Amino acid sequence: MASYKQLTAQLEKLHKEVAAAREKEIAQAIAEIKQKIVEYDLTAEELGFTSKRAAVRKTASVAKYRNPKTGETWSGRGRSPGWLAGKNRERFLIEV
Repeated sequence: MASYKQLTAQLEKLHKEVAAAREKEIAQAIAEIKQKIVEYDLTAEELGFTSKRAAVRKTASVAKYRNPKTGETWSGRGRSPGWLAGKNRERFLIEV
């Protein structure tokens, strides 16, 4: 039976062989892909790559409450503002 040191040495050798094989196969795959791109005159957009990222924009929430003294508004989402704390929210509702 092999010792711990012998097994770890074998494992290290196998890790190096795996890394080398992976690099070789990746290089072959890249070469094949580049050949197909040239052969079919493909563009980045046709392959699903875009140079511009689609901007994700959040829509602003509609205000539901208004502070009559300052005009501040709150949509009802998140932490309630200090001017509304402990008070009847119905008094501050914005009528539509």
